[in-house]
Amino acid sequence: MIVVTIVGILATLAVPTFFGATGKARETVLRENLFAVRETIDQYYADHGRYPASLEELQSVGYLRRIPEDPLTKSSSTWVIVPPPEEQGTGVYDVRSGAPGASSNGIPYAEW
Repeated sequence: MIVVTIVGILATLAVPTFFGATGKARETVLRENLFAVRETIDQYYADHGRYPASLEELQSVGYLRRIPEDPLTKSSSTWVIVPPPEEQGTGVYDVRSGAPGASSNGIPYAEW
């Protein structure tokens, strides 16, 4: 009976830590995915002198193997495309997460 009680207490302490760690891991993956896509957009612009028309264009010409998944929405189709300033043409200037809510530090995911 004492062993079961100790295991229950330890499980009660470990579960909140586990869920907090998975949330932080998803945020880290989101940061890395955003960094990788933004770097790829910059490389495409440097090579072609224009921004890609879509994320799919980056994939079709070989800059990305696949469009990364947003770890918070678990979809690669929820990225929010930010167009360039008017004087720089059209296309994909930046990407942001389409996930609702805010990160653990209070900044909304849509502003990352």
